[in-house]
Amino acid sequence: MELPWLGEHCSERTCKQLDFLPLKCDACGEVFCKDHIRYDDHKCSSAYKKNVQVPVCPLCNTPIPVQKGEIPDIVVGAHMDKNCKYNPAQQKQKIFTNKCVKPGCKRKEMMKVVCEQCGGSFCIKHRHPLDHDCRGSSQPVSKA
Repeated sequence: MELPWLGEHCSERTCKQLDFLPLKCDACGEVFCKDHIRYDDHKCSSAYKKNVQVPVCPLCNTPIPVQKGEIPDIVVGAHMDKNCKYNPAQQKQKIFTNKCVKPGCKRKEMMKVVCEQCGGSFCIKHRHPLDHDCRGSSQPVSKA
């Protein structure tokens, strides 16, 4: 080898490859080869300093602001302990709340289906005027 001082060895302990074009990690400052330059590839302990993602609280789905240099897990944990607006009752809200007003029918629909003639709220089965014996107008609109 003519020029032994050229290049540097990869800082990844399992690699140690001599690289003539080494790359310096912008988070931890270590030198790596092209195969280990990514944060995940060399398990960079300082990657959180460069991470620009905004963590979201898993309970209330609110984005949590994290200052540069803070560990996101600790900040989200503090949010969950102190000022999280999570409401467990909100998770159990009923979806099917629109009850059919036809006598004898107990079905509920997610969306309100209103008859244009009488203004009543019905299920899908009784939505047509002929299906719920509509008294709204003297003439039925259609014979569906």
